[in-house]
Amino acid sequence: MKNIWNRWLKDILLIYCCLYTLATIVNSIKYLSMGIYEDPSGNWHELDRAVVVLIVVTAYALIKNIRLKNFWLKDIIVYIPTMGLTFLYVFLRGFTGELASTAYRDIFVNFTVGFGIVSVIAFVVTCIIKKRR
Repeated sequence: MKNIWNRWLKDILLIYCCLYTLATIVNSIKYLSMGIYEDPSGNWHELDRAVVVLIVVTAYALIKNIRLKNFWLKDIIVYIPTMGLTFLYVFLRGFTGELASTAYRDIFVNFTVGFGIVSVIAFVVTCIIKKRR
């Protein structure tokens, strides 16, 4: 178990915490710059962000651990089902409350940006590992 923790679980947890914190800070700055001092969506918005960041970090783990020679093909193979998973989450979230009219567009943009950041991180890590070998 310690080997699993040291090899990849610790990295994934660190990335999750960093991405969640960054997303929360960016969202807070956005709201504050618009003169909104409290998140109008409340706690659900925080949970939604946590789930989406979890999906992005899962995508990172898949990109890092799937063995394909072409990195960008692997990236697309991971992006399609994880994007579908985010759309499924938004659909299911619609059962707990009314969704914004732009919910699917917003999640597409936010997930794609997060996935892009994670892809660049994974690509850099992959290049560093290849250079060391």
